[in-house]
Amino acid sequence: MSTAIIGVSASSETEIRSKYPSIASMALGRFLGSFYESIPIRIWGIKLSNLLFVLPTAPLGVLLYALNKILGERYVLTNRSVQRWAVIGLRQFQSVTLTDVAEIEYVQEPGQEYYHAGNLILKNSKGDPVMKIRGVKDADVFRQVIEKARDARIGAETSLAAIEARA
Repeated sequence: MSTAIIGVSASSETEIRSKYPSIASMALGRFLGSFYESIPIRIWGIKLSNLLFVLPTAPLGVLLYALNKILGERYVLTNRSVQRWAVIGLRQFQSVTLTDVAEIEYVQEPGQEYYHAGNLILKNSKGDPVMKIRGVKDADVFRQVIEKARDARIGAETSLAAIEARA
């Protein structure tokens, strides 16, 4: 049986996208982001705070990046759920089915704007948070991808239910 999208099946779970958080997911990373945005005066189009502070603190940023890639987590969107995994190993921390996600709130904490990152809060139909996706780059775009996958999952389940009802 062929599928409408190559590699995606209505009967099995398939990964759509993985997202790794930036250092904007960490308190120290957000502090650095706020520090880099602290002086809005521009010289040759570059903020003065970027010229003064980024290079001296670069080793700290690299250390935070390495720690995040070794000890951090990643977010996986499939055609059935959103999952939170350890970066290294096969440890899954959390999974939320797409049909349980009623709303996705985008929140950008201070310091995350420097990294073009933000948080996504997945909420159920009662408005309760069921998962928080922290510090991902272009979080608003990832939110749209999750919403489209959710809508497709709901549509697929509705179609399958209608087909089963006919049989």
